[in-house]
Amino acid sequence: MPLHLALLLAAQQAPQGDVPIQAAPYRPATATVVVEPVAMMLAGFDSDGDGRITEAEASAGVARSFETVAKGAKDIGYIAFADWAEHWLGDRNAVPSPFEVDRDGDNRITLDELQTRMSAIFARFDTDKDHVLTHKELLTIRGSAFGSDRPYGEGGKRRGRGGRPPER
Repeated sequence: MPLHLALLLAAQQAPQGDVPIQAAPYRPATATVVVEPVAMMLAGFDSDGDGRITEAEASAGVARSFETVAKGAKDIGYIAFADWAEHWLGDRNAVPSPFEVDRDGDNRITLDELQTRMSAIFARFDTDKDHVLTHKELLTIRGSAFGSDRPYGEGGKRRGRGGRPPER
């Protein structure tokens, strides 16, 4: 009996059932929608709970947050600002940094300086320019998954600034 005829006969006698499909290993979803620490803080200043943060609510919230570290003083130093950032932003090194807030470079931060910087941040988030922030405006959409299990990018190649391979 020729070989091809034997193979055809064997294939017809094989059990005809569902072939089990091997499932891909489980991987938890990675975030493509994130919230900057300063956006979380601004969202927390929604004093009337309507899910919208007005400029007045943001300004009042910034003033309250500043007072938690200033305790009546007219200005705070960089260490106190780091305490403020840790409490209100979640990390001592979160943005805005004291260097971008301290506009006059005197190593002291006033409420007015903080309000000025926070107003600029508010305006950056206020994409529809209606002077009100919604939670949608406070979200940042990433083009790719954040926290990938491939720390050096596709193919395991180490990446430089902007996702490009480092120059040699």
